[in-house]
This record gives sequence, structure tokens and C-alpha cells, in this order.
Amino acid sequence: MRAWLNRVRRALWRQLFFRMVFGERGAPHSRIAPSTCIEGEAGLRLADHVFIGQFNFLDATAGLTIGEGVQITNFCSIVTHSSHRAIRLLGRAYASHSGPAPGYIQGPIEIGPYVFVGPHSLIEANTRIGRGALICAYAQLRGEVPAFAIMAGQPARQVGDVRERDAALLAQYPELAAHYQAWAHEVPR
Repeated sequence: MRAWLNRVRRALWRQLFFRMVFGERGAPHSRIAPSTCIEGEAGLRLADHVFIGQFNFLDATAGLTIGEGVQITNFCSIVTHSSHRAIRLLGRAYASHSGPAPGYIQGPIEIGPYVFVGPHSLIEANTRIGRGALICAYAQLRGEVPAFAIMAGQPARQVGDVRERDAALLAQYPELAAHYQAWAHEVPR
């Protein structure tokens, strides 16, 4: 009886709380899991055909642009500010400090079209990710990421180029080349 009750309880929880929600303002084909936390939602610019999975934290307070076709898997953090240095420097005075806090970092993040962000990744303030990039699981990203780059590690570094794999797939499915070129604006290597 207990196992049956647990299965029912889990099924009910999934139906009520962890189902994908389709359609966002201006992005009717985008999906954002209800367990994703979005802070500073007014700063979020979301293109269409975006997928944002479960248990992510998106900080858009300093501006977060997510391009068409982006996939953000699960357990990712995207943060447009960092106060940890300022808090250490100011201690208790942080809460009452007036003016710019020393060591406080704040800046926008731009994720280009058709980027894939693997699970448990961290994307920090002042980051720009070029179109078609692939961010591997557990990557820690800051700064400029070239288009089509495969990024891995903490801190992340470029370990490859997705166009090599894309070329093999397009050779297998040549009828899809027009779709690929429509967003990639080039032929894969």
C-alpha cells in the first residue's frame, strides 16, 4: 500500500508542479520549467523556441538575453551580478554602505541563438556566448565565447568546434542543410 501511495504522490506532484509550461510573452514556442527561478524578470529578453529545464537559477537583474533555439538543461546558474567580494570587504557595513560597493560585479549576459548549456553549468556576469556554442556539463563560464565553440572545465576553455560534428550529421541528412544554414549563416566545416 505504501509503495502505491508514494507512486500516486509522485505522479500528482509531477502533474501539478514540474510540468513544462509552454509559451512566454513574445515566445509562444518557448518552454520554461516551473521549478526554474527567474530573478529580475524585467531584464530578461527571451527569443522563441527556447527550452529552459528544471531547477535553474536565472538572474536577469543586469540584463539577460537568450537567443532563439537555446537549450538550458537542468541545475544551471546564470548570474548577472556577484557581491561576494564586496560583502567580504565591507563585512556588516555592506547592508548600510552607500555608493558603489568595492568589488561588486554586475553586467549583462548574452546567449546567442542555438546554444546548448549542459547541466550544472555556471555562466557569470559580463559573458557573451556566440551562436551555436555548446557549453559542457559543469562548465564555469566568464567572458567571450566564440560562435560554435565547445567549452568545458572550470574555468571553461574551448575544447572543440561543433561544426565538425554538424558536418557529419549534415552529410547524413543533406535535406536539412537549408534549415541549418538559416540560423548558422555558413556551411559547417
